[in-house]
Amino acid sequence: MGVGLLSEALQEADLTETKSASGPAIRVVLPYHLRTLAGIDGAEISLEVQAPITVRRILDVLEARYPMLCGTIREHGTGQRRAFMRIFACEEDWSHEAVDAELPEAVAKGREALLILGAIAGGS
Repeated sequence: MGVGLLSEALQEADLTETKSASGPAIRVVLPYHLRTLAGIDGAEISLEVQAPITVRRILDVLEARYPMLCGTIREHGTGQRRAFMRIFACEEDWSHEAVDAELPEAVAKGREALLILGAIAGGS
């Protein structure tokens, strides 16, 4: 994925700390096609996720809230990330990190969004 696409996604997200009634809300930016599928308006959603904040926990809450997204980011049977989906936290690619690894504090506190993007393959 080009640096330009990541920068554009980051610019769409407001980088202020977000709080819910139970503490910091996790901010998630989804690609356009998944927002359309789930009927989400806007570039970003907020989720209440119990600590520790990991990719697995965020995806569990995301899929519970938007069941139509089940199988779009990770495989139904295995729970593994789909090959052409990428996950970024604090401008770093977390796609190949363990899904139970704790995400950076900036994501856990809602200061930065977790970005889920569709990778682009092919071309010349």
